[in-house]
Amino acid sequence: QVQLVESGGGLVQPGGSLRLSCAASGSIFSINAMGWYRQAPGKQRESVATATSIGSTNYADSVKGRFTISRDVAKNTVYLQMNSLKPEDTAVYYCTALIRRTVIMAEGRYWGQGTQVTVSS
Repeated sequence: QVQLVESGGGLVQPGGSLRLSCAASGSIFSINAMGWYRQAPGKQRESVATATSIGSTNYADSVKGRFTISRDVAKNTVYLQMNSLKPEDTAVYYCTALIRRTVIMAEGRYWGQGTQVTVSS
């Protein structure tokens, strides 16, 4: 089995910062990309940021310049540093990863349980 466990969500005032963490554990042969999605009430889940195993990153236009994704490959962990937070960043944030569990298994996408981020005064 594979588990993705997130931490770091909470309530923050506009302009504030939060750092999300997500650790993958279990039967893992390799991890390709890791990233973050978010889903606000009444909206579809959207990609926020992605980091590949070779170090390339991708961001949604709405968070560029404010959010930074990073990975600790040795620890199977991904982080999302969120600065200059806005009320429209309020959502449940989900960690996701493309994981190969054994050398012969195909890659699969796994999800964390989600962590709430609320930006409000």
